[in-house]
Amino acid sequence: MKRSSHFIFLSYIIFFLSIFTQKVYGKELNFASYEMEPYVGASLEQEGAIVEIIASAFAQSNNKIKISYFPAARAKSIKNSKKYLGVFPVIENTVSIENYALSDPLPGIQLGLLKKKSNTAFKSYDSKHIGVLRGTTFKVVKSEFKNAIMVEVNSLEQLLKMLDVGRLDYVLIDKHTASDLIVKTLPYLIGQLDFVPASSDYLSVHLAFYKHNASETEKILAAFNQGLKHISATGLVSKILYKHGLLAFESQHDKNTIRIATVDNKELLMMKELSHQYLAHHPNIKLEWRVLDESVLRLRLMSDLAVSGGEFDIITIGAYEAMLWAEKGWLHPIKDLKPDYEVSDIISSIKDDLSYKNTLYALPFYAESSMTYYRKDLFEAAKINMPSQPTWSQIYAMAKKLNNKNKGINGICLRGKPAWGENIALIATIVNGYGGKWFNQGWQPQLTSKEWQAGVSLYIDLMQKYGPINANTLGYQENLELFSQGKCAIWVDATVAAGTLFNPKNSTVHDKTGFAAAPYEVTAEGASWQWTWALAIPASSSSYDNAQNFIEWATSKKYINEVAKQSNWISIPPGTRYSTYKNPHYKNSAPFSDFVFHEIVRASTVNSSSKNSPYQGIQFVNIPEFPSIGNYLGLQICKVLLKKKNLIEALIESQEFAEMQLKLSNNRSKTSS
Repeated sequence: MKRSSHFIFLSYIIFFLSIFTQKVYGKELNFASYEMEPYVGASLEQEGAIVEIIASAFAQSNNKIKISYFPAARAKSIKNSKKYLGVFPVIENTVSIENYALSDPLPGIQLGLLKKKSNTAFKSYDSKHIGVLRGTTFKVVKSEFKNAIMVEVNSLEQLLKMLDVGRLDYVLIDKHTASDLIVKTLPYLIGQLDFVPASSDYLSVHLAFYKHNASETEKILAAFNQGLKHISATGLVSKILYKHGLLAFESQHDKNTIRIATVDNKELLMMKELSHQYLAHHPNIKLEWRVLDESVLRLRLMSDLAVSGGEFDIITIGAYEAMLWAEKGWLHPIKDLKPDYEVSDIISSIKDDLSYKNTLYALPFYAESSMTYYRKDLFEAAKINMPSQPTWSQIYAMAKKLNNKNKGINGICLRGKPAWGENIALIATIVNGYGGKWFNQGWQPQLTSKEWQAGVSLYIDLMQKYGPINANTLGYQENLELFSQGKCAIWVDATVAAGTLFNPKNSTVHDKTGFAAAPYEVTAEGASWQWTWALAIPASSSSYDNAQNFIEWATSKKYINEVAKQSNWISIPPGTRYSTYKNPHYKNSAPFSDFVFHEIVRASTVNSSSKNSPYQGIQFVNIPEFPSIGNYLGLQICKVLLKKKNLIEALIESQEFAEMQLKLSNNRSKTSS
């Protein structure tokens, strides 16, 4: 009898647990939100760091989330709609506990006062106009703001524009949100704004649940909090913040601490791995690293410059940034290099790309052009010959013939991830090969020209018919992995990838890979790019001497020899020094060395994508507005790839965006003068 009662009791527990599980677990949960990049945003990877954290916490209870975006004030005002369970991001004390139940704290924001650099900070905020985003704050602001005039505005972009024209004295905003907004949509404000020292508050944000159904809310909130505790304890929250470039350094920043921001390419990861050798000879130095995805790195570096962040001592930049940032005074000049560094050994065009007024502002780590990789075995089986420099029409026909999804072979792999350094880097060279250009001599954008339509149309058609699935998520690194694993018949991308593809340690097709020049269509001018990943020192760094000492070591001939010793000659960082291409060890290990050297020397950012163009650059344009324009265009083309927008509409919208950016910059320039 006793045993039977235990069984009945256990059955009741299982029954009630099953009811709880049905209600709380395995559901799609709808939330309202507003865009606050880089934390939350529909166009961000994983929709932003906070969204990824929330999704990961709910995944612990097998729940998925769906987000609908509204203006900030409206997101909280729709609490009467039972369609949504809650809203985020919400700052504590800005919502009523009668209507909302708050989650445990999520990673917070650094809220501070942004001002124009030309304006001195006031001793008192009385009667000063402080702009805030409507519906988000700000009953939690400091007491010294109590006599200020708080101006609520519907968009963050509008707030910064009002600050620029003097309609506001300050804007109360998170640093990362402000800097990302400037870089993406208001590039003419880069370097024009600054935060008032000691004005910032670190504020936690929360997921706020609407109290529609108290018992249901309590269960879902408990499940979320439990999931959040778990992913915090396992370090996943920190990993997510790191990935998005939002994880703060913990230690104090002094002149013997060198903070390095670099890209997560294999060659630069090797630099971090070998840095212990540098530290062995410099025991007083401490290195702190941020190794980030290419697009995230660029955004964080630009963001740091946008509002004078001063976070890093060494940054990884390219030809686009070097000359432009040097001209703006954002980089330290590289001077007094040791004689054994042998500056004369640096390939002339690479050195020119990193110089301003005959002074170096960065040292090249590796350099590249672009080329065509292909599977020789598949070509032989299909009885196809690859020309020494194919046309894009020929590439299309080859990809069509070689595409074999049943065997896991994509006819072609190309960059699809949206960013000016990802899909646009390739697309720009395709358009160049059709005879197109970014701007005419009068600086009128040419994005709706027949050349842009033809080039992008071919790219979309290729990718949709013969490219990999989820092509919109694939950048350089992802396509490198696909080709090295034998899943691509053709790949057009960076020459630096040859060191991986021909290396038996890294590639399953090392003995089956062939190469040719990058494709063109009507002209070869601008059909292959030139790029350099180089190490530079921001002007804001207080560790100049130590930073220069490190980048001399990392870009020296001695370092190249050390990589060869630790790995092999085919793995060295290529493209920077004449001596590399004269070295018999490298020439014997790298069958592509003479070809790549020729492509790097032949490509030139001075001889840009088209004759009679007013700019320098092949796959980029050397103007401050370019990252904003390139990223916007990349996102629009990605939407076409996903069949969410037609091509003509995407190019027209991108043309209008580019025209607006140049107009805003010109208007501000006239006003300033």
